[in-house]
Amino acid sequence: MSLASREALASARESLDALADNTSVDPAKLADDLAAVTALLDREVSLRRVLTDPAQPGEAKAELARRLLTGQVSGECADLVSGMVRSRWSQSRDLVDAAEELASGADLVAADRAGELDDVEDELFRFGRIIGSSPELRSALTDRAASPAAKAGLVRELLDGRARATTERLVGRLVAHPRGRSLDGGLTALSKLAAERRDRMVAEVISAVPVSERQRQRLGDALAKLYGRRVHLNLDVDPEVLGGIQVRIGDEVINGSIADRLAEADRRMAG
Repeated sequence: MSLASREALASARESLDALADNTSVDPAKLADDLAAVTALLDREVSLRRVLTDPAQPGEAKAELARRLLTGQVSGECADLVSGMVRSRWSQSRDLVDAAEELASGADLVAADRAGELDDVEDELFRFGRIIGSSPELRSALTDRAASPAAKAGLVRELLDGRARATTERLVGRLVAHPRGRSLDGGLTALSKLAAERRDRMVAEVISAVPVSERQRQRLGDALAKLYGRRVHLNLDVDPEVLGGIQVRIGDEVINGSIADRLAEADRRMAG
């Protein structure tokens, strides 16, 4: 996104956060409503162009959005979208991307309220690992010939009783409506969004042997000091990992044993 759209998205995120502080708002219902708005804007190209036309007054666009959505979605969702279209968007597609992100964000608010945000982060990571190791499953979930309902149904079968409801909803929407994204890219974006919900980074940690709770705590603390933010660790085991452990944070990959990495972290902090 260009600067104008990034600023508009930042404003929309603040509005969502304000709604999240209101306990009378049902975030799961808000997520469903925002997902419906995303589908509408994705489908109706002319509508989203009108709603992002910089030549039109912001209030006029907000009023149009309100008329279209009243009675179709909750009042909170209608107000949120009306506020979004008042902002300036560089491209009409950016408005759709923002609505989709807010839908996922609202689901994560629901998970956070239930004390399940950590679990959802872990489950998204685990699902990504499963997809990575199963070409057949990846093919079934990304099959363009399959209907969105069929792919969402497959996700329900896979995750029913094995993951939180929020995880199932997020993954189900992703596979049903990928909107040009790869499955891996979509899962990574969801994991990042979940981490940002608590203002922390995500570290993918793959070790040759299981990491003890004490080692996990020490590694998390060291990485938090290095990066200046809380770091959520997604743990996995792969006996073929060279050096005992691999840590990936964004595009940075760190190889080496836990002891070596912690010793280096201590040296870097001391320097």
